[in-house]
Amino acid sequence: MAEERRFRSASGVPITLRRRQHSASCRELAVRGPRLQLRSLSAATSAVWLAAYGLFALSENSMVLSAAIFITLIGLIIYLHFMKIDQESLLVIGSLGIQVTSSYASGKESTLFIEMGQVKDVVINEAIHMQKVIYYLCILLQDPEDPQGISEVVPLFQSSKPRLDCLIEVYKSCQEILEQSKTAPQTNEIK
Repeated sequence: MAEERRFRSASGVPITLRRRQHSASCRELAVRGPRLQLRSLSAATSAVWLAAYGLFALSENSMVLSAAIFITLIGLIIYLHFMKIDQESLLVIGSLGIQVTSSYASGKESTLFIEMGQVKDVVINEAIHMQKVIYYLCILLQDPEDPQGISEVVPLFQSSKPRLDCLIEVYKSCQEILEQSKTAPQTNEIK
């Protein structure tokens, strides 16, 4: 069962939250930002190449055109492969853990898995950024030496930066599964 809802990011860009429930204790939450606009990409590339052609016309040096084409292509590859994230997803499995995946425009995926035994809680935190309060979801990791302590904070959805209303939806879904995993009987007996 998949459900999609539209929200806005902290900067006002439209984003989509897709919620899929695979089972009672397994849920996938994916935030998808706007796709790369071919129009804006073409405009930026054309502007760089026109400026390079202007410099070529003035200097009559063909290296200017070659350098502009080369720099634009390398910049585009770097942007698509390392910077432009299309989708960020969170797969919460009550008995195993939480998988955080970032999918880039080039098709590359970056994945982080956190075992459920390390997860202390999932919380909504706030930060002040450029005279504005922004909210973000994060996973608190339990300190192995101090059960009451927190060893690390793992922020989620860093690229899409959803607003509070979207984060509340994700938070509630995560908390439902975390509560199920905490109340489920732990069977460590060997039969």
